[in-house]
Amino acid sequence: MLFQVGGQGTRPTFFEMAAAQQLPASLRAALTYSIGVLALRRPILHKVLDYEDEFFAMLMLVLETHSLRTTDASFAESLYGLRRRAAKIRTKQADIRSKTSDGIQHSSLEKRQRVLSVVFLVVLPYLKSKLHSIYNKEREARLQASLWGPGDERFEDVDYFVEGEDSIASRTSTEAEATIRTRLAKNIQKIIGLCYPWLHATTEGLTFTYQLLYLLDATGFYSVGLHALGIHVCRATGQELMDTSSRISKIRSRERERLRGPPWVKAVQGALLKCAYVVLDYAQTGLIAAVFIFKMMEWWYQSAEERMSAPTVYPPPPPPPPPKVAKDGIPLPPDRTICPLCSQKRVNPSVVTVSGFVFCYACVHKYVSQYKRCPVTLMPADIDQIRRLFHDM
Repeated sequence: MLFQVGGQGTRPTFFEMAAAQQLPASLRAALTYSIGVLALRRPILHKVLDYEDEFFAMLMLVLETHSLRTTDASFAESLYGLRRRAAKIRTKQADIRSKTSDGIQHSSLEKRQRVLSVVFLVVLPYLKSKLHSIYNKEREARLQASLWGPGDERFEDVDYFVEGEDSIASRTSTEAEATIRTRLAKNIQKIIGLCYPWLHATTEGLTFTYQLLYLLDATGFYSVGLHALGIHVCRATGQELMDTSSRISKIRSRERERLRGPPWVKAVQGALLKCAYVVLDYAQTGLIAAVFIFKMMEWWYQSAEERMSAPTVYPPPPPPPPPKVAKDGIPLPPDRTICPLCSQKRVNPSVVTVSGFVFCYACVHKYVSQYKRCPVTLMPADIDQIRRLFHDM
């Protein structure tokens, strides 16, 4: 058989691994949607949405740490009945009776592997999300700069105040420090803008390669992170699933035994631990319910009947061709930020609606008032057809 599609053996199918990998994204979408709805009535919750990456990373840090300690699996893997096992290649001196066809021995996770698993499950996705947001901002800034010029040169109105020498000196030093920090931040953003596409392409290519090899049963590692940690994901046996609750109880009882101090301090600490465990158990159940409700709502609003009854959506028509430059018209400069009339950087950019070309407001107003036409296309125009572009707003 080319690849495994059934449920035999301890090796999970590709679809089980893919479902477990996509669960955190569905969980984040469900939480974001729920908090967004609640924020309509409680505006203070918008603060949570402003720090969405940090909030979700902290939540997943608690869930993944607890799940790896109690079940030797990530939060998503534990929901699908999967477990992480340390994969070690058997040597020739190993017991022949315990050999398998793949020559790999599975054992429980070490502490180092649990810690690194949390790093791969929480820290690296958080850093990737922040790098992606920085890259998007840098790309938008480059696009805007190519159209309108650098952002620092857009504002020409400066307010001057009469101040003392000490105030001027302090303000100058503060502005110098702010300028240095701004330049440093811009340089970092430029470096991220140049390096992130290659980094993203490399990680996505490796992810696709490992998933394809796993689908073809050519490797036992579903991702690069699992291969780097030397971890195989296996199906949990029935006995392991039954022993999970007893294992959790043993871990929690050992944590209570480690409490030190006077009896009343131990009682308080034990009560706090018990409350924390109850909150954690309810949080896990609530998150699972949130994902289920989110999927149900997504299915409800995108049902087959709604799609069939919806009107046919045709693709938008292509944009009209750009107007041609007249032979006797003013030629366009190669730099888009230069005004064709004064050959200087545009000030108060304004567009002639009959052609769509942008000039300085003073230049185009004087030209259209005198010649009653567009300077580039020579199409008839009036001063009422001049519109200011408020790109800085």
